[in-house]
Parts: sequence; structure tokens; C-alpha cells
Amino acid sequence: MKWINQDILKANIPNESIHLIVTSPPYNVGINYDIHSDDMEYSKYLKWLTSVFVFLYDKLVDGGRVCINIAPTGIKNFTPIHHDLITNLRKKRYRFITEIIWYKQNRTARTAWGSWMSPSCPYVLPSWEYVYVLQKGEKLINDKKSDITKEEFLKFIDGFWSITPEIKKKGHPVPFPKELVYRLIKLYTYPGDTVCDPFGGSGTVALVARETKRDFVCAEISSEYSKIAKERIGTMECPHCGSMNTVKDGIETKVKIPYQKYKCLDCNKWFSPMSKPSDIAFQLRDTTPANIKKVLKLHHAAGEKVNNC
Repeated sequence: MKWINQDILKANIPNESIHLIVTSPPYNVGINYDIHSDDMEYSKYLKWLTSVFVFLYDKLVDGGRVCINIAPTGIKNFTPIHHDLITNLRKKRYRFITEIIWYKQNRTARTAWGSWMSPSCPYVLPSWEYVYVLQKGEKLINDKKSDITKEEFLKFIDGFWSITPEIKKKGHPVPFPKELVYRLIKLYTYPGDTVCDPFGGSGTVALVARETKRDFVCAEISSEYSKIAKERIGTMECPHCGSMNTVKDGIETKVKIPYQKYKCLDCNKWFSPMSKPSDIAFQLRDTTPANIKKVLKLHHAAGEKVNNC
């Protein structure tokens, strides 16, 4: 499990390591993101977005899928983003599989009517978005056991998904609803597969992947969104290899401190969130020299550097 706080195009991801990509790219409609400029010239935006999925093609296993949540038309100049992007990707070796209609049930107050009560130029409000599914190569061949139930399968293969958008923003302007991500992960992956979101945002894809016993590799350029995501996922990042596939192990019985030690299941190394001598001393219940020495030994065993110790 890995969270990458950088541009996906600069990320070091092994080829043929990803089974499913689930993402909702920036729509280029002027949303106020933390870092990304959501107001690019259309041809540049389309070229950039295409380059992301071209980069990810080799990262997919043979038969791996890509699920792209995208709006039916751009608000600005009514550009057919969905059509242009999918056409580009089909020219770049991706095979089109299907499309899912996400009905958002969001008939909220609006100001853009076009021509009010007139055939002159009415503006039809899209109350839905698409989820396009594309594939690398042919059918995914795997002898793993699926964990999708019969009820889920019959419900999810109906391509009209009525899911309410996420109301709580969770520190991000447009977070994914967990239900949408859950359906895609259960429908297109096995337990233990790796799921990727190149636009990680506040971490919904990573969170659902972890909850459904899948691995994840997610990238996000914003340090602020990355911080929020890691808090939501609820695990510590390994300082040795960057993995978030870590488990907590209480060691209060060994040393008299309310202190937790973590183990990375990827590199098999131990670490602690505390690294400064002042942090250690502050949390000590027994501040005798002998007990402090025990604590420092645990930090050194975890591979941490403690100044002047």
C-alpha cells in the first residue's frame, strides 16, 4: 500500500503491477483545488489528461481495467470531454469495455437555464456523470476467488447506478462517494489486487481498497490533500520504504510509556511516529536514566535517528 505525494507522471510504479485504476480527473471547470490549475486551455488539458493514462497503460497487468468518472459535457463552451478523451485513449491501445451512468440525484438550485421557458437556447442540466471502463488487452485471467456476493453482482451489472454525491467535503472540493468506488472495486478486482488512483484527492479510493482487502497505489500532488488522505486511511506511512501497509503493535508492557510501535509489512522494518528525544521524554512515565535508555534502544532498533543519543 503506497501513497505518493507527487505528480503521477513522475511516480516510480513498476510495470504490470496494477489491476484496476479508479479515478475522477479534474474536470477543468475552474474548481478551486489546493494546487492544480483547473482552468487550462482545452487542447492542453486534453493532451495532459491523455498523457496520464498513456503513462499508466504499461503499469497495468494484462487484462487490467481503467474506470474513469467524467462529466458528460464541459460547462465551459460545452466541450464533449468524455467523447474526446475516450476517443484519444482508444487510439492509444486501450480497449473500450462499457459505460456506467452515475445518476447523481442532485436536482439542486441552479442559475444556468439558457433561454428561460423558450426554445431559443435552453440548457439541459446533466443530472448524471459517466464512468467509462477501458481495458488493457483481453480478458483478465485469474484463479483467485472473488468476494462479490450474488446480490451485489446482479445489482452492479445494471449500468444505471443511482448514488447520491458525497455531501461532506472532507477537506476536498469534490470527493468521490464511497459507494461508487466500492462497486467498481468489487466488480473488477479480487482481494489482494492492487488499485490505483492517479488523482488521489482525499483518499477515498485508497480507503475503500484497504477496507475491501485490496492493495493500493495512489498519487496526489497536494501535500494538504495527502495529509487528509493518510488520516482517513488510518495507518502510518513507513519512513523506510514509503508503504502504508503497516500495523500497530503496542509495547507498553516492555517500557512504561503510552507508546506505539509500527511494523511495515512490505519492507519488514519497525518504526515509531516519535523521533525527537523531547517527544520521548514528554511521554515517559518513568524518567529514570535506566528507563530512558530502554526507550532509546527501541528507537535505534526501529531504525530511527535520535540526536545526541
